[in-house]
Amino acid sequence: METYRSNIMICAGTGCVANGSLKVKDALETELIKRNLQKEVKVVLTGCNGFCAKGPVMVVYPEDIFYQMVKAEDVPHLVEEHFIKGRPVKKFLYTPPAQKDAIPVMNEIPFFKHQVLRALRNRSLIDAEKIEEYIARDGYLAAAKALTEMTPEQIVNEVKNSGLRGRGGAGFLTGLKWELCARVSGEIKYILCNGDEGDPGAFMDRSIMEADPHSVLEGMIVAAKAIGAHYGYIYVRAEYPLAVHRLQLAIDQAKENGLLGKDILGSGFDLDLEIYQGAGAFVCGEETALMASIGGKRGMPRPKPPFPAVKGLWQRPSVLNNVETFANVPPIILSGADWFASLGTEKSKGTKVFALSGALNNIGLVEVPMGIPLRTVIFDIGGGIKGNRKYKAVQMGGPSGGCIPESLLDTPVDYENINKTGAIMGSGGMVVMDETTCMPAMAKFFLEFTEDESCGKCVPCRVGNKTLLTILARITKGEGREGDIELLLDLSQQIKDTSLCGLGQTSPNPVLTTIKYFREEYEAHIKEKRCPARVCTPLVKFVVNDEKCKKCGTCFKACPAGAITWEKGKVAYIDPEKCTKCKSCIKSCKFWAID
Repeated sequence: METYRSNIMICAGTGCVANGSLKVKDALETELIKRNLQKEVKVVLTGCNGFCAKGPVMVVYPEDIFYQMVKAEDVPHLVEEHFIKGRPVKKFLYTPPAQKDAIPVMNEIPFFKHQVLRALRNRSLIDAEKIEEYIARDGYLAAAKALTEMTPEQIVNEVKNSGLRGRGGAGFLTGLKWELCARVSGEIKYILCNGDEGDPGAFMDRSIMEADPHSVLEGMIVAAKAIGAHYGYIYVRAEYPLAVHRLQLAIDQAKENGLLGKDILGSGFDLDLEIYQGAGAFVCGEETALMASIGGKRGMPRPKPPFPAVKGLWQRPSVLNNVETFANVPPIILSGADWFASLGTEKSKGTKVFALSGALNNIGLVEVPMGIPLRTVIFDIGGGIKGNRKYKAVQMGGPSGGCIPESLLDTPVDYENINKTGAIMGSGGMVVMDETTCMPAMAKFFLEFTEDESCGKCVPCRVGNKTLLTILARITKGEGREGDIELLLDLSQQIKDTSLCGLGQTSPNPVLTTIKYFREEYEAHIKEKRCPARVCTPLVKFVVNDEKCKKCGTCFKACPAGAITWEKGKVAYIDPEKCTKCKSCIKSCKFWAID
């Protein structure tokens, strides 16, 4: 075995690859050969590091030095300074917002410091395309233990006692779901993995599939033994080509090493897994719609009961869990239920992976203990609001979720407490919004998504959401009417109560929560014909507020149409005849002086 004095772990997740991480890798290898360092310094491609906003990123071990935004042309200087002269390159180190001093060590950076890695335990530590590196990190030991030392009942009990809940959104107890299926008789059963991640702003499952595909396979092996399944599918949307590639490679490698297929590890247990690529329909994230899709039918939900544990794929008993859920299973089997349950709250155990996006300084993938306050996630890990703007709300649960305002920032992040706010945990998307967000327009955005993604099977979702969208469109155009708010509330409740599946039942959540916490914005749109956030163009006057104007000329410089006149020391003026209402002036003004 070759040893190296330094290992350079380069992120090869989708985000960093798009920003040129593979070019950085090639440049590093070339430069190391040029400097005769190829036997001292090793370059390793890993899965997603998590700090996506700072890509391409790399970590140098054993020092744990974190480098960000490295380009191929920077490599000669970096190699000279770090690997020859032995000093970290300050230019590429992370400096927190509003601070002067860089933080060289990765685990001392606030973004990483507050995280606890379980589902993401192998993050930036292994090459996702080499099974040997997964095995070196105790990979497949849990599968071996489950197949050779544990009965199905023991596996089920261990997962039940851990308190692991499904990480796909519903939060149903994983062990209970397995137990229900295990009790159903039948020679043919199926184990299924939901990798159809469709929420806007969500990339948790994609990152796990890309970075640690074997953890998903191992979790499925354990689950298959528990319920008595010998065949399974991983349902992945075709828009995730890197995830599909690495999952297929992982399946092939597992088969070559006797970890899938016939008589796994000499245990007498057989299991074959296959990837099924979905066409990108959001509704196929619902379990019965997903199974219909695998079965060659249109992805449409069906009424329950019977539940999939009794009649699922091809009317056979089936268990479906999402990617993150399966990734949590191996460490539970190895370390025990009590170990897993030691983190979290009374009813929400363990950790949760979130995709932070929106108006934050630090955008990326994080894993935190259940029960952590929202404030810690957004302001400590997320680094606060970009551009020194004010926090307004965070959308949790994707298009089926809801908005959580500033007054509820100390809410613990767990299933029960998030539900109390009107939002839902969902699969783990957190979209943070600042004061420039118009809440009626935001609700309209998410309704447009769910209306487009509705399968159309049931009337409440098909017609009801279209009607909600019509009302919201009217309000944001300045055509709102007295009684529209009450109409939105009444219709939303009817849709929630009568829709067939989770998509329809939760689709009004953005409307309900924005009205609940930001009703005054709706009233301003309807009664005053005014958009407080200056987002809805028909409701913006495009005039300069004399009292707020600082006479700086920023709007004058930003206007592409030459519609603004300004002299030093004087208030700017917008010519309504020339103004194209592009909102460049609004975006550039830090003082909210454009009404």
